[in-house]
Amino acid sequence: MARPTQEINAGSMADIAFLLLIFFLMVTTMDTETGLQRRLPPMPDENQQQEDVKINKRNILVVRLNDYDRLFAGGDMMDVSMLKDKAKEFLLNPANNENLPEREIKPIEGFGNFAVSKGVISLQNTRGTSYKAYIAVQNELVKAVNEIRDEFSLQNFGKVYIALDEEKQRIVREAIPQNISEAEPKDTGR
Repeated sequence: MARPTQEINAGSMADIAFLLLIFFLMVTTMDTETGLQRRLPPMPDENQQQEDVKINKRNILVVRLNDYDRLFAGGDMMDVSMLKDKAKEFLLNPANNENLPEREIKPIEGFGNFAVSKGVISLQNTRGTSYKAYIAVQNELVKAVNEIRDEFSLQNFGKVYIALDEEKQRIVREAIPQNISEAEPKDTGR
């Protein structure tokens, strides 16, 4: 005589599957994309007259990335690893070279007068530039400014920039501004 087959109660299996689904939804983290952290200038007033700002040619370091991710800074072809030192030399102008940016004595509230560099780094790329190369160049330029800020902070306050309070960080930002201008990508007609 054959035994009747036993049925498995599937109602509890559905409950367990539902609980497992809820558990994994609660404990799983989703990767969030992070972009470049840049503070954009405020929108100009609609009634405001636009002024053309004249910048002395010696105060601009042109950094170009082409379709083949080749880097040119100040007209010289170079590797990305050399860009930080080139940018630091440009912004600091330690020998007061006439081909590098001039400095302007500015009063900084809470610090006094300081010779602030008028240097601007102009980053230009083409539409064929890879995102990886663009980010690498961005990182090197920001790293150069951050290193200069750290050196200034250590010399004047005995701590690196990030360890300073808000007031001292403001002083450092005014003394060492991050003037990186990004031009719209150029179309090479490929």
